[in-house]
Amino acid sequence: MRNTRNHDPRLTESTSMKERMERIERKIDVLVRGIGEKHPPKKVEEIKEFDKPLDIMTLLSLPDHLRKSAMVIIKMEDAMAEDVAKETERSRAIESAYLNQLVRMGYLGRKRRGKRVYFSVEAKHPSA
Repeated sequence: MRNTRNHDPRLTESTSMKERMERIERKIDVLVRGIGEKHPPKKVEEIKEFDKPLDIMTLLSLPDHLRKSAMVIIKMEDAMAEDVAKETERSRAIESAYLNQLVRMGYLGRKRRGKRVYFSVEAKHPSA
């Protein structure tokens, strides 16, 4: 019985699955290196907190899921991810991820008090 499926001529029957996977992994490595060169990861020490204002125009420019979290922090002034999750009716893990994203973006600050992490919008203003 003859196989009627169309095959890529580069991938013959003798090409093993391992070889195919290795070729895919090499392509992924090239993509990851390209992204890394354009957007190098920030070290924790390099993340500046509170360096962008969280005004109405900024809020409107944020995606809905981040805007909802940011607005709760503005309302509560200082809160943990668990507190924000209760207000937004989302899981604590999701809120923690969203709040940490806002910290990385420079819109929120994060302070540790014991084992608890609090998020806030207190802005640092450079002295004139």
